Amino acid sequence: MSVVAIPTRRHPGVRPARPRSGPTLTITLDLVPGPLSPRLARLVQLLGELAESGEGQLRAVEDAAAVPRPAPRPVAAEPSADHVRILAGSRTVRQGDRVIPLTRIEYELLLFLAERPRRVFTRLQLLSSVWGYEHAVARTVDVHVRRLRAKLAGSEVVTTVYGVGYRLADEAPISVDHRS
Repeated sequence: MSVVAIPTRRHPGVRPARPRSGPTLTITLDLVPGPLSPRLARLVQLLGELAESGEGQLRAVEDAAAVPRPAPRPVAAEPSADHVRILAGSRTVRQGDRVIPLTRIEYELLLFLAERPRRVFTRLQLLSSVWGYEHAVARTVDVHVRRLRAKLAGSEVVTTVYGVGYRLADEAPISVDHRS
């Protein structure tokens, strides 16, 4: 069983007289062993994005009598030559057999997008999340995306959403390994 608690959002200009906890919305999902349905997977993803943006908090609560989940399936056999693997533990990126030399920002940008597929980010959102500040020129993101694309030639990884920003390509041959 999973429990999600999302407290209400405070307005930036309004400050409470004394600290207190705001109203809480709690969502309980009884999950059965096995894969999630696409609609339920999307709901869990959206709740995670809300929590990630600071608008709430996501907690999983396990029952003592819960049925153990099956072990995750092993990764497919041999990836293609243009498959990009992000090895988060060693902070390296591999494309096929070769190591791709990325700067710190290029690596963080690629990891950020790979961990959030199917989501579009504006330049300002990327500056805030990847760079850690918003007071730079928004076109800085364009430069880093262009350099990242050049280094990952042969793999369509980052897609431009014209008039909005960037996102990970739908069919991007990319995987993130947090163990290595």
